[in-house]
Amino acid sequence: MGEGIRRTRSVCPVCLRNLPAELVREEDGCVFLERRCPEHGLFRAPVWRGRVDWETWLLGTEPLPAGAGLRCPDGCGLCGEHESGSCCVLLEVTQRCNLRCRFCFANGGSAADDPPLEELKAAVREIAVRCEGPLLQLSGGEPTLRDDLPELVRCAKEAGCRCVQLNTNGLRLAREPGYAERLAEAGLDIVFLQFDGTRDEIYETLRGAALLEEKREAIRVCSALRVGVTLVPTVVRGVNDGELGAIVAFARREAPGVRGVHFQPVSFFGRYPTLPRDGDRYTLDELMAALSEQAGIPLSCFQPSRCDHPLCGFHASFLIDPKGGLRPLSSIAHSSRSRGCARDNREYVARHWTRPAPEPEPAGAFAEEMDFDTFLYRLRHESLTLSAMAFQDAGNLNIERLHRCSLHVYEGGKIKPFCARYLSAVEAGGQTKNGNFT
Repeated sequence: MGEGIRRTRSVCPVCLRNLPAELVREEDGCVFLERRCPEHGLFRAPVWRGRVDWETWLLGTEPLPAGAGLRCPDGCGLCGEHESGSCCVLLEVTQRCNLRCRFCFANGGSAADDPPLEELKAAVREIAVRCEGPLLQLSGGEPTLRDDLPELVRCAKEAGCRCVQLNTNGLRLAREPGYAERLAEAGLDIVFLQFDGTRDEIYETLRGAALLEEKREAIRVCSALRVGVTLVPTVVRGVNDGELGAIVAFARREAPGVRGVHFQPVSFFGRYPTLPRDGDRYTLDELMAALSEQAGIPLSCFQPSRCDHPLCGFHASFLIDPKGGLRPLSSIAHSSRSRGCARDNREYVARHWTRPAPEPEPAGAFAEEMDFDTFLYRLRHESLTLSAMAFQDAGNLNIERLHRCSLHVYEGGKIKPFCARYLSAVEAGGQTKNGNFT
């Protein structure tokens, strides 16, 4: 029997009923989320494998207060119980897609009509005001299927959004550089590029086609336009979890065009039809341990999020060593136990993921000993950020985490936590139900 270490709330994966839940630690250090539905029985899912010390990582984070979270997530709007402001706000601009990926939280690819441009512009202006100039993520489906996307980017910048980010598979950017140029001219700051590995077999498995060369070309196009690129691998056990070091090495070679890598351990919602086996889940601490081993970086350089819940993600910053490798600039030993705010997190993203303006390289920029000005130059132009976001699905939803989410989705006039917006139930027989909350 495991030891109960923390009480929270969750949902039944089948009926999405809000339930009391408990985090239970087994003798081997693994932590499971457990809850029992009176109709559908007991559910448990691994959330931590013991590769990183649990208490150290939580940084003294307070548990969900008694009586809180009773209406989550179907009462989401945001409500008064929500603890974090909006760092990033995602806006879906189309449901169409030019791929049919094995895993897709948005279940993209429908033939639904695109929202009218003026409707999206109104949404952008509302987001900019309500969320105080957030990082705006234009997403889908595949947003580049809209010919008028540059006009929406321009609207977002004029409305006061701090940064505008495009979530994309990159295919149109690679195939149509003129389209990418229009986006850059409109003010696009960041391309969040789906990038699952450095071998075509990985893309054939996860995306249904050999896409590596087109990914490379999209990076070349964006780099020439000085639009920052962040690589976004979906990490799937047995498919590309052994590729993490190769992805980091690729990003290092492609800097400063590539500004960072944002890993996303696979979540089982949207298109995925059933609850996964425990062994299919890839936890945040497993990801950190694998990155440390494969990329040759210290495990201690990873820091938990302070804007979101510590179990939601990590970040680590590095100077790129011209002789090869990465020099850590962060350490969990220096992590603050105080809460960060959404504005601070937006500034972190802006500093690390956008491409800085060109400036003269100081003499001796890559010497072992650097003065402060040289260090700042290298931080702007020769650095790399590794980060991650471990999204939740109905099988492992922890409402304590949901209350601190700063990645939000705009839908129908409401601002919702990402994992609440895309939460989908599974039927008792294993098929996905349309469980998206409205």
